[in-house]
Amino acid sequence: MPIRQIVLQDNLEFLKTLPDGSVDLIYIDPPFNTGKRQERRRMKVELDREGGARIGFGGKRYRAVDLGAAGWDDVFDDFLGFLRPRLEQAHRVLAPTGSFFLHVDYREVHYCKVELDAIFGRACFQNEIIWAYDYGARSTKRWSTKHDNILWYTRDRAEYTFHFDEMDRIPYMAPGLVGKEKAARGKTPTDVWWHTIVSPTGKEKTGYVTQKPRGVLDRIVKVHSNPGDLVLDFFAGSGTTGASAAALERQFILVDDNPEAIEVMARRLAEFEPTLLNWPPRRT
Repeated sequence: MPIRQIVLQDNLEFLKTLPDGSVDLIYIDPPFNTGKRQERRRMKVELDREGGARIGFGGKRYRAVDLGAAGWDDVFDDFLGFLRPRLEQAHRVLAPTGSFFLHVDYREVHYCKVELDAIFGRACFQNEIIWAYDYGARSTKRWSTKHDNILWYTRDRAEYTFHFDEMDRIPYMAPGLVGKEKAARGKTPTDVWWHTIVSPTGKEKTGYVTQKPRGVLDRIVKVHSNPGDLVLDFFAGSGTTGASAAALERQFILVDDNPEAIEVMARRLAEFEPTLLNWPPRRT
């Protein structure tokens, strides 16, 4: 039976239960230590038999119901102190040819790289990938920040899974300079990935506040793992890593300590019949 697990647990405690070298690919998108509260309003639309203001399908009337705010405080007095033991465990459980991806932003990426250099070894650092997007408000006091940073490390400096031919092709910026054949084929991406965020109105949207787009995860999973490999995300959030892994015929383990995240992932991945561990949560 393939491993398809969604786990409600503190990720450090769960990581300690995994055998050495048992995971082929790890991607994590931890809190960014923005110093702010990450929050969204939860809404649902329901049939209003008393006659609401909004007319919808079949001429029926509906009303919006506010379910309140959901989120968490993205503030750490010692961010690296929180992250370090989890990075050490990630290094331990990573397979000999495995890859590890840490997704952060400009606030902490430099400190995280120094920490990862010490844990994985500087020679095992392969790339800093820039995920660039163009959405949201613009600053009037500095250059607007419209990118995230993804650090890629491998367990071994030279022997690791990397399928160049699995890269998706992207359009040339100046197709007239490369000829019709090359322009039609497109080019392979560099370490700067231009990709939109999850559309607020798109089918992919789950409503989870820090959801990352499938396109970014698909690229990582296709190039850095094989069908049947085990993919781990221990800050799983909305479950994008699992959605990508399942669609690309990989196994997955998704870990989060937020019950709301588990509910989102369970709904999103229901067609793959994942095993839910420690669910429902204990009531105190």
